[in-house]
Amino acid sequence: MNEGDTAPDFELAASDGSTVRLGSFRGQKKVVLCFYPKNHLFACPSKKVFKMAEATIKAYPMIKERGAELFAISVDTVEDQKKFVSEYGVPYLHLSDPTKSACRAYAGLNIAGLAKRSTFVIGKDGKVAKIFRDVNVETHGQEIMQALQDTC
Repeated sequence: MNEGDTAPDFELAASDGSTVRLGSFRGQKKVVLCFYPKNHLFACPSKKVFKMAEATIKAYPMIKERGAELFAISVDTVEDQKKFVSEYGVPYLHLSDPTKSACRAYAGLNIAGLAKRSTFVIGKDGKVAKIFRDVNVETHGQEIMQALQDTC
């Protein structure tokens, strides 16, 4: 997938029990999709994963102010997503992709079959406006905000 491509539609279960369909935002809102491997990655505890997401969480109110919805997506189950979001007070929905279809279409899979850490900014027109494949977890929230300002 490349910048300028039409974002493939998907429908995934969310950490709050709802279902999110990407296509429902077309013409309505910008969307940011943050793909990551797992909440508990091998010996990596949740606290470390959460620490890696802090920059995005900190920027979330400003991302919303820029008219965008943000979703984190991994292969974790809905139950695991719900627990992680609740335990760490994550303000945005985490989507569960157990079939790996959205992860495969967007981020690609690593050697372990998990989503590669990457972010996609999608404009209201449904086209991919910006792709971050080398995510700097410390500054990523600011990068997302800048991309929303510059490209959408």
